[in-house]
Amino acid sequence: MKDQINVGVVGCGYWGPNLIRNFRQLPDCNLKLMCDTSEQRLAHLKSLYPEVEGHKDLGHLLNGAGLDAVIIATPVRFHYAMAKASLLAGKHTFIEKPMASSAEECEELIQIAETKGLVLMVGHTFLYSPAVRKIKEIVDRGDIGDIRYMSSRRLNLGLFQKDINVAWDLAPHDISIILHVLEEVPVSVNCRGEAHITPGIEDVTNIHLTFRKHRSALIQSSWLDPRKVREMTIVGSKRMIVYDDVAPLEKIKIFDARVEVPPHYDSFAEFQYSYHYGDMYVPYLKQEEPLKVECQHFLDCIRNGRTPLTSGRRGLELVKILEAASASLKRNGAAIEISESRSVTSPTDASKAQAAREPELVCA
Repeated sequence: MKDQINVGVVGCGYWGPNLIRNFRQLPDCNLKLMCDTSEQRLAHLKSLYPEVEGHKDLGHLLNGAGLDAVIIATPVRFHYAMAKASLLAGKHTFIEKPMASSAEECEELIQIAETKGLVLMVGHTFLYSPAVRKIKEIVDRGDIGDIRYMSSRRLNLGLFQKDINVAWDLAPHDISIILHVLEEVPVSVNCRGEAHITPGIEDVTNIHLTFRKHRSALIQSSWLDPRKVREMTIVGSKRMIVYDDVAPLEKIKIFDARVEVPPHYDSFAEFQYSYHYGDMYVPYLKQEEPLKVECQHFLDCIRNGRTPLTSGRRGLELVKILEAASASLKRNGAAIEISESRSVTSPTDASKAQAAREPELVCA
């Protein structure tokens, strides 16, 4: 393949500029084009990157710009249509999380990519962070024993979305980490939540994932919290890990703590749990930007014909869980088996109505 891969970014709103900055910095990437419906956004980005072409027409990006790959960073309701157009145009495609609004849409995108031999990657950035990579290394070595459960809290004030609820906005980060660490998908999902600000769009949710081997995970997501919290706890049979992504230095703390059941006892009076309180230590983490690592991984997969760590199939697994969470919300928290979730095909009813009123391909 040629020395540089020609890349275009669609969607220059909240997250798009970060992708533009990182792809532009990579030596084997030629960032050729930025696409957005807002002339003001394009003008601002052109002032920062004058050598990159700005355009409002997605058709030009797909058919007239000579691109090898397209990066999609638009609102979720446009992911499917834009990714499908990109793949059909023969472009390797990177989609920000979540991959699409339904498992059915994800499956179609995967089929197109596989038929055409194209790389399809989903932006689950945390899997490329030094902290999560270190956690995975520690777990795979068996240092914390068998995982019993995981819990996470991802809280902040805003940013409120108009087309998806907080579970579809924030929980994908935690779900992607949990699936990566456990290396399995849950058998069922429970979800409860409330819509305090915008009717029909939950701003606080609690998701419970049930796995095999008597393991579970709890995920709390909120747009209505005064603090920014990014915390995950992994409880093992030997040790426990606390991951705080907001902490400036000590993002991972490993606690030599556990509870043991005595192997033999003659009576209930003799039965006593053994509580072990050991040391806490902080592993060294390499300092590098996860998004830059993720962008480089996408280019490497294109160049070498490899399947990405966060492939389309990984994105599909996550969307199935979000669909199940949406179904559970509508059933007051009832357990939904992953195979049952296909009846719910979008994050909110409001997003379906809004997407029907807007043009199919919009850069926002």
